[in-house]
Amino acid sequence: MREELKRYFPFLKEEQLDSYDLLARHFLEWNTKINLVSRKDTDNLFEHHILHSLAIAKVCHFKPESNILDIGTGGGFPGLPLAIMFPRTKFMLVDSIGKKIKVVQALKETLGLQNVEALQARAETVDKRFDFIVSRAVCTLPEFMQWTKGKISKVNYHHLDNGILYLKGGDVSEELKEIKRPHKSFDISRYFDGEFFETKKVIYVKG
Repeated sequence: MREELKRYFPFLKEEQLDSYDLLARHFLEWNTKINLVSRKDTDNLFEHHILHSLAIAKVCHFKPESNILDIGTGGGFPGLPLAIMFPRTKFMLVDSIGKKIKVVQALKETLGLQNVEALQARAETVDKRFDFIVSRAVCTLPEFMQWTKGKISKVNYHHLDNGILYLKGGDVSEELKEIKRPHKSFDISRYFDGEFFETKKVIYVKG
């Protein structure tokens, strides 16, 4: 895992690589108590969850003091891997299921992540504006966009205008036809090797 992370993200420091090791170890421990991902996925935790989450970092390098909302974070993906990579960026990780947020909170404390806030809430109730909203295929993209209304800041200072960065697999052409805002699809296979990533994408939708 460390060697792959160093190959894809050569700027990572040793303590960040240690944090990814720690995240994987403690997540797997929690998963034996609270079923967050399937057994098949625990065998591929790095590729299917940690590295997959970090595809967002290939599309947008979050700046210090920017604010990111992770909706439907589950056990902390993509928010926790991104928070390790961008320690000066502020992340709010939201899920409506209390036991999942309990795990996220515990992982946050284990990892000493000062830049993470974990909140049990429905996305619609979050009353704050963010630079980017991230998620991993919690519903169709048009439905997800309804949840994000009024939550994207109008002040842009990244190379991408503020908006949504959504991890999605398979054919997304029908969903994208419904989206009237400017958007772009990034194939994750451009950034990472492996069969798992061949149909995976990061969908960017301007806020």
